[in-house]
Amino acid sequence: MKDYKKYYSIPATPEEIYMAITNPVTIELWTGEVAEMSTEPGTEFSMWDGSIVGKNIEFEPNKKVVQQWYFEGQSDNSIVTIKLHADKQGTSAELRHTNIPDDDYNDIVDGWNESYFGGLIDFFEGA
Repeated sequence: MKDYKKYYSIPATPEEIYMAITNPVTIELWTGEVAEMSTEPGTEFSMWDGSIVGKNIEFEPNKKVVQQWYFEGQSDNSIVTIKLHADKQGTSAELRHTNIPDDDYNDIVDGWNESYFGGLIDFFEGA
């Protein structure tokens, strides 16, 4: 099991980023895929046509999202924490993803960099 931590600079306010990662309509705008999402702790979510599924754990509006991501056959919880900090470029998003299965690590890191945060950055740069 591996952990991944990285900071991303996104040209949008923390409020805009929070909405973009928690509202299913907004998620669909920047991913191009239907998403199931709620800001109710304990609810399950699905993104990228079920490629990413898990459970919502904690929300702090415009500041923090904590989720458990499901990996087939994994007994340890894989926890994703995204913290949003305002900065002069817009938002510094702090990502921490724990307990990533070794076999999935490279794909997950690529997904964070290219699809998830790469998609958000592209979306807001084009706005």
